[in-house]
Amino acid sequence: MVRSTLPYFSGIIKFKTTVASAPIPIPDDGWEYETTGECSKIPQLPEGRAISKKAKATKYACIERYGFIWINLENSDVDLFEYPEFDNESFHSVVCGPQEVMAKPPRIIENFLDVGHLSIVHEGFLGEQEHPVIEDYDIHGEEKGIRSSEIAIYQPDPDGSGEAKYVYYTYEIIRPLTVRFTKKDHEKNQEMVILFTILPVTEEKSIAFGMLSFNYDSGQTNQEIIEFQNMIFSRDKPIVENQKPEELPLDLQVELSLKSDKVNIAYRQYLKKLGVTLGTA
Repeated sequence: MVRSTLPYFSGIIKFKTTVASAPIPIPDDGWEYETTGECSKIPQLPEGRAISKKAKATKYACIERYGFIWINLENSDVDLFEYPEFDNESFHSVVCGPQEVMAKPPRIIENFLDVGHLSIVHEGFLGEQEHPVIEDYDIHGEEKGIRSSEIAIYQPDPDGSGEAKYVYYTYEIIRPLTVRFTKKDHEKNQEMVILFTILPVTEEKSIAFGMLSFNYDSGQTNQEIIEFQNMIFSRDKPIVENQKPEELPLDLQVELSLKSDKVNIAYRQYLKKLGVTLGTA
C-alpha cells in the first residue's frame, strides 16, 4: 500500500485508486509511483530532469485476509492474528458493516465487550431483563491475547428455534481495536463467532466492521444476517456516541466497575500496558 497523501507544494495531494500493480497513477496531475513508493514519472518535468527524492511516498505493508485489507501502519515485524473459522469449511462466514460511528474507537470496542448490557440494551434478542445476573468468570492472559472463560447468558431465542436457554460466551482481546467472541450452544454443539474491528477515520469518527461465522445453518440468508446485525448495532450506536468522557479512562478508579466487568477491565489494562493513547484518557 502507498499512502494516499503525497508531498506537493506546501500541502498534500489526496487521491483514491484501485490500481493493484505499478505504476500507480495519480489522477491529479499524472504522476506515477512504483510499489516501493518511488516516484517514477512526473510528466511536467523537462526530459532528463531528475525527480526529487521529496516526491517519494510512504509505503506500508498490507495483507488481504478474512474479507478485509489489513494495513501495518508501523511497518513492524508482526504477524496478522489468526481467525481459523474463516478457512474452516464447516463454518459459513458473512461480512457485516461498514457502520459509521461518531465515537472514539476504544469506547466502541468496550461496548462490544460489555456482557452486562446484553439483557438491557438488547432485551428480547440477546437477553432478558428478568435474567440480568452475570455469574463470576475468569480472565486468562495468553500469548496471542486475552481470553475470558465461558460466561453464561440467558437468551430468549439464541438459535431461531424460539426456545429460550442459556448460551455461553467467550470474549477475546486480540488487538487494541480488534476483538471477538464465541457463542456456544452446548446442547446442539453450535458455535457462532463474531470478529469485530474498528477503523479510525478522524479524531471523532470511526467505522466498525464485523465478520460472523456459523458452524450451523442459521436459517437466514446472508442479507437477513446483515440486517439483523444492523438492527442490533443500531441499539448500541446512540449509547457509544453519547458516552462521557468521550475518551476511555484507563485509570480504573475513574469509573465504577463490577465483577461482571472483568473483560472491560482487562481491556483497559491491556491498552494501558501497550501505551495506547488513541481515544483514551
